[in-house]
This record gives sequence, C-alpha cells and structure tokens, in this order.
Amino acid sequence: MPDDESIRPAAYLAVGPRVGLRPFRYEDADEFTARARESRDLHRPWLFPPDDADAYAAYARRLIEAPDRLGHLVCERDGGAIAGFVNVNNIVRGAFRNGALGYGAFAHAAGRGLMGEALGLVVRHAFGPLGLHRLEANIQPGNAASIALVRRAGFRREGYSPAMLLVDGEWRDHERWALTADEPAARGAGPGR
Repeated sequence: MPDDESIRPAAYLAVGPRVGLRPFRYEDADEFTARARESRDLHRPWLFPPDDADAYAAYARRLIEAPDRLGHLVCERDGGAIAGFVNVNNIVRGAFRNGALGYGAFAHAAGRGLMGEALGLVVRHAFGPLGLHRLEANIQPGNAASIALVRRAGFRREGYSPAMLLVDGEWRDHERWALTADEPAARGAGPGR
C-alpha cells in the first residue's frame, strides 16, 4: 500500500503494508504494560520495558517531552494492536546528526516480520524528515534476534563495547551496529519501504 497522505490515518506518522507508526500516548499504558507482562519470557534478559502504570508514565513522559528522543509505537494496521516499539534516543544534532535505536517486539507479534517493516519506516523517517545522518543500535552479543533484525536492515557491525550499558543491575557488553544515510541500505530502508 502506498504511503500517501490521503490514505494515512491521522494517528500514524508513517505506514507500511502491515504496520503503522504512531507516537506514544499516556492513554496507551494499559495495553502497553499488558503486552510487556505477556512478553517477559521473550524480552529477558535483554530488555525490560515498563510493565506497570507508573513505570509506563515515566517512560512515556521521556519519549513525549524530551527533545532528544522520538518514540514510535508499532501498531498492526489490521486492528491497531500495539506490536512493539522503535525509539530513536540520544539524538545529537550539529556535525554528528546521530540517534541510538531502542526497540522491542511484543510476544504476539514476534517472528512475523512486523519489526523489520517498522524499522524500515523509522530509518526512512530518521534519514528524511528528521535529518539524521547516522543511526546506531547497541545490542548485547547473545541477542541473536535483535542482531538479525539490524543485519537484515543493512546495519553493519562497527565494534564491541565491554560493560557499555547498565541492564538489570549489571554492566553489559554490547556490539555496536550502525547505518548512515549515504549507504544503499539506508536509501532502500529495508522491508518497510
């Protein structure tokens, strides 16, 4: 389906054949936290999305109000269910023009290709209207599904950072994956194009 303003529901920032991206809203707390609780086995030990109302409110506030973050809920176009999220965090302007991705699928949507489509939409938005030059994803080495997602989207492995991020009370090693706007994969923007 074409990404045409005349057919895009007002709530969506971008649409693909099966998903639409929309901003986080405070009123999404019940659905988001229920999906996070249902997805604990899928997410752990890599990811800890908010799974109660207070944690969601704080998380959403950072994504809604902070000028250096842009949060996207990935919604199934057939019915509107929240399938996951793709956030662009730590946005730096100036000579760097970089953003760091954070993302996760919910269990009911995992393995269906929805996140690949959503990541393609986010890449196009980041390198288009957002005006970024570089996106990076920092991924724990054992998270094979996440590494496969960025690899399919054309990201390249740039390096390895020991004890990079504090996750679940421990400093965890991460692989650095990146894509720049001038690379062929960025121009095609993957499965969501």
